[in-house]
Amino acid sequence: MTEQTAAPATGPEPEAPASAPVPPRLPDLPPVPPMPPAPVVQGARPPRRVLRAVARWTAAVLVFGAAGAGTAYGITEMERTDVPGLATEDDGRWDYPALALPALPADKPRPYSDGNPSEIHHADLRELLLPAPAGVKVDKKLKGGWVSTKQFAAEFTEGGRAGIGETLREGTLRHIAARGWTMPDGTSNRIYLLQFSSADDADAYRDDRFIGASAGDELLGAHEMELDESWKGGGKVEGTASYVFSEPKPYGSAQVRTGYVIAGDTLAMVVQSRKGAAGAPSVPFHQTLILQNQLLG
Repeated sequence: MTEQTAAPATGPEPEAPASAPVPPRLPDLPPVPPMPPAPVVQGARPPRRVLRAVARWTAAVLVFGAAGAGTAYGITEMERTDVPGLATEDDGRWDYPALALPALPADKPRPYSDGNPSEIHHADLRELLLPAPAGVKVDKKLKGGWVSTKQFAAEFTEGGRAGIGETLREGTLRHIAARGWTMPDGTSNRIYLLQFSSADDADAYRDDRFIGASAGDELLGAHEMELDESWKGGGKVEGTASYVFSEPKPYGSAQVRTGYVIAGDTLAMVVQSRKGAAGAPSVPFHQTLILQNQLLG
């Protein structure tokens, strides 16, 4: 026989404990905003030129102390083959065309590459000139080709022209390319690119003509030049230097603005002027400097 086993006696099942009240769901926290980009710290040029240019670099710190990302005119993280024209109509910027860097000759390095210690621009200098914006009247003497040292020196008062010519002859100048135009509002703009045999020679011209510590030689039509304190240096290419000046009030019949960019073996000079009490507007002047800097950088 199979032994029968009695089932254990069962009592009433215990009641399930009451669940704890669920607290109301807190609202989601707002997303954490991204960290702002770190400012670009301006450093001195490579050690091979530090001792000679120390005074100029001290002035340069004053000129573009707030340089770097995040300014209204900055061009950051762009491809070297695609530089936008930054054209707008509501803040005074000029309508520049879309820009592209010229192709380099075969096997020639870029100015700031490891294989180019003299920081030479191997592209045709004329193709590195900033093109004119829309709606301009082209200067017949400055159409984007080669110009003489005499033409360049004519931007300055007569007393300094002989010294400028002598410095250029001693500084192994190779070429000068230039382009000029006049805007519908009467603003005159001229750009000169001076190419030397090396970055050292371009630096030597800057130092010999006291560019940086001052505006350099006296410009024709400007009674005085001061540091342009509204210049923030946005969009400046690493390894280049900018020196920006404007004529303070009271100016004569026209206000003059000028800026210099040192980029390897090339020195760029931008000059803008406009007649009338309103003077030369700063926005298109800064825009022009930035775009020319990008093409050279």
